[in-house]
Amino acid sequence: MTTACDDKGDKSSDASGNETQKPLSTPEPTTHTFGSEIQTRQALTQVALARQPADLIIQNATVLNVFTQEWLANQDIVIASGRIAWTGATNTWPGSAAQTYDASGLYAVPGFGESHKHIESSYLTPEYEAALVIPHGNTWTVEGSHEISNVVGNYNAEFWLAAERAGSPLKIFPAIGSATPPTVYESGGGYYGYPEMDAFMQYDPRVVALGEVMDWSAIINADNGGHSRLWQMIEATYDNRGVVEGHGSGLYSAEEISAFAAAGLASDHEVRLADEGLEKLRRGVFLELKHAGMDTVIPKLLQLNLKDWSNISVTTDDRDVFATLQLGSMDYNIRTAIELGVAPEIAYQLGSYNTARHFRIDHLVGSLAPGRYADVVLLSNPETVAIERVYANGQLAALGKDYKLPIANIDYPAWAKNTMRVGKTLSAEDFIIHAPEGKTEVQAAILEPFWFEPDFITRTLPVNEAGLVVAAPADNLIKVAVVDRYHGTGAISKMLWQNVGPMTENSALASSQSHDLHNIWVMGNNDSAMAMAANAVAEMGGGWVLVKNGAIAAQVKLDIAGLMTARPVAEVAAEMEHLLQQADTMQWINNTGLPERMRFAFLTAAPWKWQLVAPYQGNPGGLVNVTTGETHPIVW
Repeated sequence: MTTACDDKGDKSSDASGNETQKPLSTPEPTTHTFGSEIQTRQALTQVALARQPADLIIQNATVLNVFTQEWLANQDIVIASGRIAWTGATNTWPGSAAQTYDASGLYAVPGFGESHKHIESSYLTPEYEAALVIPHGNTWTVEGSHEISNVVGNYNAEFWLAAERAGSPLKIFPAIGSATPPTVYESGGGYYGYPEMDAFMQYDPRVVALGEVMDWSAIINADNGGHSRLWQMIEATYDNRGVVEGHGSGLYSAEEISAFAAAGLASDHEVRLADEGLEKLRRGVFLELKHAGMDTVIPKLLQLNLKDWSNISVTTDDRDVFATLQLGSMDYNIRTAIELGVAPEIAYQLGSYNTARHFRIDHLVGSLAPGRYADVVLLSNPETVAIERVYANGQLAALGKDYKLPIANIDYPAWAKNTMRVGKTLSAEDFIIHAPEGKTEVQAAILEPFWFEPDFITRTLPVNEAGLVVAAPADNLIKVAVVDRYHGTGAISKMLWQNVGPMTENSALASSQSHDLHNIWVMGNNDSAMAMAANAVAEMGGGWVLVKNGAIAAQVKLDIAGLMTARPVAEVAAEMEHLLQQADTMQWINNTGLPERMRFAFLTAAPWKWQLVAPYQGNPGGLVNVTTGETHPIVW
């Protein structure tokens, strides 16, 4: 009788003629070149054993251990190669270091990390974003990249990783934009399905997720034109063991929340209501709480005496450079959680470890533990998030509010800079709304910012002597237009909106920050002023332009993808402040001031219904119900 093993190896006979088994041959040794990550960990191992010297020891700190939620006094953090090699009681590591810093009296917490942020909304490219947020403790960001994805398409991940590759200490983990394009009724600079998502996930380990899946109608309706594309992206993400992020705005019922989780959408950053947050948490959805939802959800969880906060984070989403300088970054979010009653050791976990674990990058960031990046925030008072020093990758990156490292030098290529393809110089005639011939009054479809109702507003409006329907600020009506910036056609859709816009004569406001497709939007009470504002945005490569009394009063240049600029924090913040100051000298409908949030008013995600988009085949007016595809004339 033989066994499977009897047939393996070469057989021969000994001197007595007995059959013997030769040992299996040993493969020839091969030379293997280890990558940088393994080389770093090999070096850290030797430093931890005190066989090699460290670069820096932060001594005598009270360290937050996020794994046990305890503060450990008199601790040392040993740093080498930009990582933490050893942690433990002060003066018990037997090795030596090139430098030491005595952190007596200070508290050490992990570098803060964003679970959902659009760096594009800060108006700064990543190397300047580092200078903005690192003094606030933010050393890494999961970037929800569907803003620039709609502009630069397949260059998305390459763009986000360029700064770190050039030496920037801010680590960016791209979550590839699912809303590329946002709906089937829009088209811009990118289109992502299975092949594109698969390529992104394999491009670099820093790419960790599919960014917020927003088009809920496309997810649940097989006859929606975006249905297959979105499910392809989800499948490609799963095939590469990535995380699928969600956007659950307006989903409140048990059926909707269950469907959301069943679809594999692992998180929601749009939670606003207390019970909504609890029910999503109970169904396994990772909560990414923005400031707007923290004051309702956190008290509810505290009231329930929640014992496990590990499926919750705090995050920023959208905040521009000027607002960040005023409010803060992740320090603001963590401070708010503490003020609402969250224990500090848990609040810092909400801003670091929980997010790292959710995105499966906790071997790199989120804790003060061996092997992780040496991102250390030193606080004088953990209750108030009073930051004294920030180390990023083992380097002193911020002292107080001052950023201490050089800005990485990046020469952005043409695909990032030359993105305004309007196709012509616009004129006042391009913004005219003609009434049907012979009409002295018309029915007009009206919207206003953040109109979520099932139907648009209908108003009866007069027609002037030239047969036109015009803006009427005295009656709360302004003209709004969307200019296609991608196809070189000069296509424009326009209609009237209410409760927003300038009343000062011959005035307009335009921007290429128009979530999520980022065409140019412009509002105004004069067609020539609207053309002036839109042309100026296009000519400078993107940004904001304010026209007052027929002349340009302020502008913010965003020449990288029409979304960001590679310029110092103070310079860009000053331009934004000047824009706000000039706007304050003007009159606005309902005294609302500069409608900066208009950059979010063109979203086509839930819970929006009727929306104005750039003209497309079969819909020259651009008014469409983004949940059903129904179209309608602007005036009739």
